[in-house]
Amino acid sequence: MAAGFKTAEPLEYHRSFLKENCRPDGRELGEFRTTTLNIGSISTADGSALVKIGNTTVICGIKGELTSPPADAPNSGYIVPNVDLPPLCSSKFRPGPPGEQAQAASQFMADVIESSEVLLKEDLCIEKAKLCWVLYCDIMCLDYDGNLLDACVIALVAALKNAQLPEVSINKDTDLAEVNTDKKRHLNVAKHPVSSSFAVFDDSIVIVDPTAEEETLSTAMMTVVTDENETLCMLHKPGGTSLSSEKLQDCISRAVTRNREVGKLINTVTQSVETDK
Repeated sequence: MAAGFKTAEPLEYHRSFLKENCRPDGRELGEFRTTTLNIGSISTADGSALVKIGNTTVICGIKGELTSPPADAPNSGYIVPNVDLPPLCSSKFRPGPPGEQAQAASQFMADVIESSEVLLKEDLCIEKAKLCWVLYCDIMCLDYDGNLLDACVIALVAALKNAQLPEVSINKDTDLAEVNTDKKRHLNVAKHPVSSSFAVFDDSIVIVDPTAEEETLSTAMMTVVTDENETLCMLHKPGGTSLSSEKLQDCISRAVTRNREVGKLINTVTQSVETDK
């Protein structure tokens, strides 16, 4: 009977739970799904991380390549994020060029990198106007069940902390780059941004960490990005219904708390991997 009601009237089905301040999966309105993290998952990448938030699974691989710095910033390197949503992760995605959601997610990740200053691009420069690193951050969703952006941000930060690049110098005689793969160093991850996504139901009820079904039924979506210093780095709200200043402030406060939780998780996993070595 309940399954039939859920199929015929999905919105009413969810409302019946929201009235009781809970959700169909048993969570409270302000409760995140279990988040797990594994780093160093891809041996061929310079850094990698696998993140699960509930059923949503995302993997990030980082590959460093040498190139010339941009003409307008000769002492900087590049960070190029790309989010891939293959048909493998959900039936809602189709084969072919990146869809609208994948492009929007890639742009969101680029904005997070820029606004949070997670990595100083000057640190990626090897020799001014001659040589720098470009970091390709490829993020692939393996299982899509809502809240893609939060998983992508955790995967990116964890993969950057896991990444190691070889020592590079320029030979004075030949003017060519010399790479020493025996000497590798970690990246200087300056900030640790964490995003928290919210869905709005019936223009008034705010829930955190929405599933794919909850995202579809919501009247608005919003993602808040904060760093470990409780600084608001970014607020991403692509249309939908408006939120009162009180609800907005509440979302930001929850995002700050979430940052501390995720920060502890990343540090714990990173330290355990270094201890194992």
